[in-house]
Amino acid sequence: MAATGPTGHISAISVVFPCYRDEHTIGGLVERALEVLPTVCDDYEVVVVDDGSPDGAGAVLDELERRHPGRVRTVRHATNQGYGAAVRAGLRAAAMEFVFYTDGDGQYDVSELPSLVARMEEGISLVNGRKRARRDSAVRVVVGLAYREAMRRAFGLRVSDVNCDFRLVRADLLRQVDLTVKGGGLGVELVRKLQDRGAVIREVPVSHHPRTHGSSTFFRPGRIAGTLAELGGLWWALRKDRRRG
Repeated sequence: MAATGPTGHISAISVVFPCYRDEHTIGGLVERALEVLPTVCDDYEVVVVDDGSPDGAGAVLDELERRHPGRVRTVRHATNQGYGAAVRAGLRAAAMEFVFYTDGDGQYDVSELPSLVARMEEGISLVNGRKRARRDSAVRVVVGLAYREAMRRAFGLRVSDVNCDFRLVRADLLRQVDLTVKGGGLGVELVRKLQDRGAVIREVPVSHHPRTHGSSTFFRPGRIAGTLAELGGLWWALRKDRRRG
């Protein structure tokens, strides 16, 4: 069902949150999602992937499942498998016609989901957020901009802010792509492979907030090197596929 009206309304949404060291933020995110979802869809669920989180996130998720039976589900990893692996697990578990995912650290506001739903019109496959301004340190802003531009050029991405993990996608198209990335480059792979499947994409400006708890695990030399190596392998695999095609 296409979104209709100025605020938009669609049939059913699965909201996916990857969760690692997000004990202090994941509960509020899930509760806000449960408040917003009835305003934009007829049926909904929230799927949280506990990616081997060593803090108290597991207990928070247990309580959320107890309070919201049938609405909140948890996928649990015994050990940390990485951001991309967590998102992939959540996307596989999602059961609804549309899938939305964002981070579990609270830097994006799930209350802005209606702005994505409003753009999910007939013929649109993916609605991607675009940060109005990045609320991180100057170093992270610069590194993020460089990464964003490099990925856009290297992979021919038709989104201006692939770093913005605030996405609403049609599940039928999502199930046609084989996602392999385990780390922070999952968004690059997802957008590129959706494009290759003919996805029509729209972007929506969204807010980005300072991190209030914990620290990013992406901006560490080992993680960045691993992400770039994984994306280098993806770039080469896609190039070989084009040659064979």
